[in-house]
Amino acid sequence: MKKLLTLVLALAMTLSLAACGGDTTTTDDGSGETASGEPTKMTLILRGGAYGESLQAMLEPLAEEHNVEFEVLLQSFDDLHTGIALDAVNETGTYDLCMVDGSWMAEFTENGVLANLSEMGYSFDEDIIPATTSICMVDDDIYLAPYYGNVTVMMYNKQLLADAGYAPEDIDSFQDIQDIAQKTRAADPSKNGFLIRGGSADNILSDFLPHLVVHGGWVVDENNNPTVDTPEFKAAMEDYLALYNVGSTLDKDDIVASVSNGETAMAQIWPGWYTPTADGPADYTTIPTKLTDDGEDMGAVALQGVWCIGIPDNAPHKDLALELLEYVMSPEVQLASIEQNGVPCRYSCLTDPTVLETYPHLETVCGALETGVYRPVIEEWTEFTNILGTEMDNIIQGTKTMDEALSYAQEQLEQLMAG
Repeated sequence: MKKLLTLVLALAMTLSLAACGGDTTTTDDGSGETASGEPTKMTLILRGGAYGESLQAMLEPLAEEHNVEFEVLLQSFDDLHTGIALDAVNETGTYDLCMVDGSWMAEFTENGVLANLSEMGYSFDEDIIPATTSICMVDDDIYLAPYYGNVTVMMYNKQLLADAGYAPEDIDSFQDIQDIAQKTRAADPSKNGFLIRGGSADNILSDFLPHLVVHGGWVVDENNNPTVDTPEFKAAMEDYLALYNVGSTLDKDDIVASVSNGETAMAQIWPGWYTPTADGPADYTTIPTKLTDDGEDMGAVALQGVWCIGIPDNAPHKDLALELLEYVMSPEVQLASIEQNGVPCRYSCLTDPTVLETYPHLETVCGALETGVYRPVIEEWTEFTNILGTEMDNIIQGTKTMDEALSYAQEQLEQLMAG
């Protein structure tokens, strides 16, 4: 596989150079090496973990061929958002490429943070999964490219699932998830039936959204009016609490470890957290799209959390940044990123028979990416999340009743959206 990585990156580099004429000696406008021969210095601000690390691992060929010195900043979710937003006020920014969560799209485009990639000549090809591109566009203009196919999946411990009388293909509804969780705890009170991620308001709300969708609810209506103090939201929250009562809350690393070592039956995770192996103790499957076995199929339930890449509108080296974006989005580089725990948003990568021999879980990811749902694309989403996620945590921890917390959240969110 190491040889494959080298060959793939070499091919991608050749194609990249052919596209730009192979000339890397340019002026100091950032389109190649400087007139003095000194390397062009480019700064990338990316999400920490597998999301940014998989991109960072692809940079060396481009750095060598274009005489570029890359500085890569790997940030937490909140620090990444803050870093991009604060730098946007400068006439000439610090960052040449940024990694963006889809929930920030409205905020960033409405405030002129991101360059219009369509105007720069970038376009999507048919190999990119269409559902991953909708968050990247405003009308017909592209502002982001879907780099890392992050989407919620259901991780399970193989033995505990079998002990509950289920095979992965038997998990057809959220009723089945409840049944597995309850049976696991009943068989051994020291085991967790299901784990919920804590740690932040965003974590709590994001992981809850598939449970809300399958109950027929959502957090806003078609006019972006808040809809959280509703029967659907309360029913979803009751079922979520039932899972919590036979489980616990942990951070992501502890969740993966707990399911892997047989302490927990199931948990909702993101592909960047864990790469299953054929002989490993755990695997994951798509999140069910029905509440009950004979219930309505809701279609899109899994939450899309695709990590996209874009170019700040005040980037110091825009031309070279576009070459970089096109390079890391190429099929060859996307394919090579899989060895670095990358999850491409390309059909050719996720359905490649050779790839699936080693990484069969990517077939599950591909299916989830095709039918996922995005968080609302509203400028106020970060503050919206903080308000609602905090009140949901109050419910989970028992510091407020459900009626108290959701009534307060509804009131606060209505004020927020009213401006």
